[in-house]
Amino acid sequence: MKQRPIAVMIRATLIAMLATAGLVSGMPLAHAANKPSSKPPAEKTVEAATAPLPANAVARVNNVLITQAQLDDAVRASNAPDTPTLRASVKNQLIARELFRQAAEKQHYESRPQVVAAVEQARTVAMTAAYLRDQVKPAPVNEADVKAKYDAIVATLGEFEYKPSAIAVKDADTAQTVLTQLKKGTDFALLAKQYSQGPGAAQGGALNWISFKTPIQPGTTQNWPQPLAEALVKLPQGGVSSAPVQIGDAFWILRVDEKRATQIPQYDQIRDALRKQLEQLALQKATAQVVVDLMKNARIQQQ
Repeated sequence: MKQRPIAVMIRATLIAMLATAGLVSGMPLAHAANKPSSKPPAEKTVEAATAPLPANAVARVNNVLITQAQLDDAVRASNAPDTPTLRASVKNQLIARELFRQAAEKQHYESRPQVVAAVEQARTVAMTAAYLRDQVKPAPVNEADVKAKYDAIVATLGEFEYKPSAIAVKDADTAQTVLTQLKKGTDFALLAKQYSQGPGAAQGGALNWISFKTPIQPGTTQNWPQPLAEALVKLPQGGVSSAPVQIGDAFWILRVDEKRATQIPQYDQIRDALRKQLEQLALQKATAQVVVDLMKNARIQQQ
């Protein structure tokens, strides 16, 4: 039987400890499919441990096999390029984790409260996931649905599209402070990072390209609040809001970084993305319906 250098095994053990701590995910446990159903006599255990490995195995740890399929699964789960070096490292991790498992089992860790709780939690998650797979039946999304979604989006686009930046603050005084600083020539991105509590603040307030059909009508603003959309389309390229726009309890200051003729992507370019979006919406709707149905026959108390 081929022996691994001690240094390699120690390194593998340290890596596996990180994996056990949750720093390496997706690593299958060797014993899941290969744990012996009963303890064989000592002489048979020794004989099995020294026998040649089966064709489907890459290692044996105290009579527990680590299979080629388990190694393949672990390599795929690593999301790293499949190389001989990676495979050797992953195999050592599997060996070390199986050693940990056997040592813990020998000392009856399975009966410790935190282990019992973790097992129950995993059982609950797996059971719930299986139930939802069986019960949630989202409506199928066909090509006509995708094309209709595309047409609906195109219908909301205007002649121009804008690349905006925004600063959103919680009070009028702060908004005025920002406007004063902008008039003095302070960089918009710096002020966004300092003051903004809105989207894109960490990126200097930068937002994605957006287009609105004008005159703006309710429901055609790509999920933007209508007052913001109306303020944006009035600004020239490089223009900044002369006054904050209040939306709820937030005060917004906009800048148009770029303005250009609307570039409408071809249907084939975004068909797959639109299909995924519609499928996700169908899944959410079907899941919500399952919840509603369950609540009809449930007694729920809340504070």
